[in-house]
Amino acid sequence: MSEGVAVVTQDQKPGDDGDDAAAAASRTSPVQRKGSVLRTVRAVAWSLIGLRKGSEYQKDVEKLNPIHVIVVGLLALFLLVVGLIVVVNLIV
Repeated sequence: MSEGVAVVTQDQKPGDDGDDAAAAASRTSPVQRKGSVLRTVRAVAWSLIGLRKGSEYQKDVEKLNPIHVIVVGLLALFLLVVGLIVVVNLIV
């Protein structure tokens, strides 16, 4: 959908700016999340060790971009596996 285009329903007259139009626009607009990379790394690190406050989790859900969380999580998992391989090779 392009911005600036008004959708008129059968019950609504053109030029009628009711609450329904604002509610429909808010449902269709994407959520803008501005979370820093550091906050994403911290959230993933806390998740890996299993310690996280409920209030901090709610803030993360509101602010962090899910794509960033997935990318940082996969990178952290890769580093964990490589780290374990290095430790095992040093011991054996």
